[in-house]
Amino acid sequence: MSILQSRVDTSAGRTRALLGISLGYFMVLLDMTVLSVAEPDLAASLRTSIAGLQWATTGYTVAFAALLLSAGAVADRYGAHRVFRFGTAAFGLVSLLSAFAPSLWVLVGLRVLSGAAAAACVPASMAMITRLYPDPALRARAISTWAAISGAAVAAGPIVGGALVGLAGWRAVFLVNVPIAVVVLALSTGSAVICARGDRHIDWFAQLSAAVALALCTDALIAAGAQSWRHTAWSLGGAVLATIVFVLLERRSAAPVLNRELLREGRVRAGLLVGAAVNFALTGALFVLPLLLQQQRDLSPLQTGLAFLPLTVPFAVIPPIAGKIVSRVGARRPILAGLALLTAGGTVLACAIFATLDYPVLALGLLLSGFGVAFALPAVVTAIVNAAPAGTAGAVGGLLNAVRQVGATLGVAVMGALVGPGIGWAMLTSTAACALAFAVFGRRFR
Repeated sequence: MSILQSRVDTSAGRTRALLGISLGYFMVLLDMTVLSVAEPDLAASLRTSIAGLQWATTGYTVAFAALLLSAGAVADRYGAHRVFRFGTAAFGLVSLLSAFAPSLWVLVGLRVLSGAAAAACVPASMAMITRLYPDPALRARAISTWAAISGAAVAAGPIVGGALVGLAGWRAVFLVNVPIAVVVLALSTGSAVICARGDRHIDWFAQLSAAVALALCTDALIAAGAQSWRHTAWSLGGAVLATIVFVLLERRSAAPVLNRELLREGRVRAGLLVGAAVNFALTGALFVLPLLLQQQRDLSPLQTGLAFLPLTVPFAVIPPIAGKIVSRVGARRPILAGLALLTAGGTVLACAIFATLDYPVLALGLLLSGFGVAFALPAVVTAIVNAAPAGTAGAVGGLLNAVRQVGATLGVAVMGALVGPGIGWAMLTSTAACALAFAVFGRRFR
């Protein structure tokens, strides 16, 4: 075999592996959005309340958020390619089982397992890309491809979900993950993706206490929305106790779950707040608005998915443009612009809902919000990586992903709790979260 042919084969192998890794993250993100338009059908089928629907969504994001804190260390210790392939296989299997869940709480348990599998995939995928592309320029291009392919899942999710629910009901939205997982496993093979094992220590007790604290806090918010005050008090008390245990374990740990050096930096904290606020607004809207569109506006699942296009299409169009803007003017202005657009979008949506205005006004609010997310998220990654102390870029990236999922969890819990008083109030909550992030980030990040 000639040297040229060998290079062609190597390049083709790397491209194939990169496609598989990208589809793995596509699958993880698709699962976060595809269920949104299935909520009314799921509620009718399993005879569940808003609280049950909240747990069907947050079961996934709680596990995803909490386990992301240690997932990078797990990938380093056991080999990123092994962790990625295990997570992908588990994700496909659990998705298949979810399609046949006989009851709500079986489904919630399976969603928790899906979130754990997703957490295994994401940090490992970045380590595999680093292994595939050691040259920084090629790696940057590969990460852009990875982000573009995976980001398309946010745009595709509501439409794919709507079509599947219309054809075969809510169970079909989980079956779509199975063939994707098989393709990912087939593509992400070969010696080029093999990553060495390490010796990083993982403090499983601290990680478990963090997961319990987040789960109980979420449960307290959901119970408060259902006006189950005794349940709220017990869960809130348990969350406080679990948080105290986590803090004590972290202080004594030789391998703390949270990087204290990062959290001391005010600009990093401000960037993390932005990530949480954006996901709070986005995921909360994807939870509550399908209930409005299907139950109050009488749209079909597919029509609901299409109605979300003004929100989701900017994810596929704007990030490359936002990246160029960030490289020219820095991250601060795009982030503030994104938060301002999200605040305006949430306000328009709330006013349209309160006044029962037609879809074009809702579409304007969705479009403003979509542009806000598309500008803010790519820029905040750059902002906190640049603000982080030297040698902590990987850690701050993992922490940002975890905090974003915490924001998503709280968005569903808080905004879902306000569905009873009115979905307009839920949208105003997302507006307040983005306005707060705007004020804090604008003051701290100069």
